[in-house]
Amino acid sequence: MGKGKLTASFSCAWAGIFYVFSRERNMKIHLLAATLAVLAGFLLEINRIEWGMLLLTIFFVLVAETINTAIEKTVDLITSTFHPLAGLAKNIAAGAVLLSAINAVIMAFIIFGHYLWRF
Repeated sequence: MGKGKLTASFSCAWAGIFYVFSRERNMKIHLLAATLAVLAGFLLEINRIEWGMLLLTIFFVLVAETINTAIEKTVDLITSTFHPLAGLAKNIAAGAVLLSAINAVIMAFIIFGHYLWRF
């Protein structure tokens, strides 16, 4: 693989990430939640293992939302009229994001629960 192709690949990837963060409302909500979780991690002085769990959880949600957006855009490209399978594909992708967000809430209780219980 030539250097130009690798640079172009990274450029395209960054463009996709920028698109999702700048134009998708739900990604902005996830980013706000992630920022609050990271701030809580610093304030509560969580340990290295908890930081690892927190960052994996955050990125799991962000990746799920990014894939959901890609699926939605692909479905929109393929059909401009309602089709039950198109709607189903979008719903399933949104469900994957919901599952990752539920996981994030559970992980928040696991990571931060014992720190907050002291208060």
